Amino acid sequence: MIWTSEDVARDQVRRQAAGMTVDQVARAVDTAVVRVRETRQELRSPAPCGEFAPDPQELADRWAALLTECQRIAAHLTACGAALYDGDQDETGSTWARERVNRRTTALQNHAAWTEQQRQARDELRADLWLSASAGRRIRAAAARAGLTPNEILAQLAERVSVDDDGAVSVAPFTPGRTTVASEER
Repeated sequence: MIWTSEDVARDQVRRQAAGMTVDQVARAVDTAVVRVRETRQELRSPAPCGEFAPDPQELADRWAALLTECQRIAAHLTACGAALYDGDQDETGSTWARERVNRRTTALQNHAAWTEQQRQARDELRADLWLSASAGRRIRAAAARAGLTPNEILAQLAERVSVDDDGAVSVAPFTPGRTTVASEER
């Protein structure tokens, strides 16, 4: 999971508290205290019901994290003597917000890279190939001359296959070697 209950609470409370007065933040703390108490009571009940049914523990954790963040913002307002909460003036909250954006960006990049790897893997082909004795000897001889394995020779051969409009398969003459097709095309 990329976001913990604390991450979600910090982000949610920071956005919602923008422009709130000290009294409004105090009311948010009071509301969170009540919701924490309610969710904890629900966790102790034998059969969760209503809004608590899907995952009461997750909801309890979320409200506890919201309470902690509301209390932190209330303490921040008291410490700096501000009448209104301004997220840009909250160094701790701003640091967490930047870290959250960085984690999100990294996660998106990792997901994009993984998706590309999956797409590439779907396009790859792995095959066991049984050749006649004479074809096998020719491939092994070509591999030995080029200093490659028979599999490398077959891979280079497959990379150069072309199919015309009539379905005829052909390979233009080439000299096998350690150079990649991409460098030969440049």
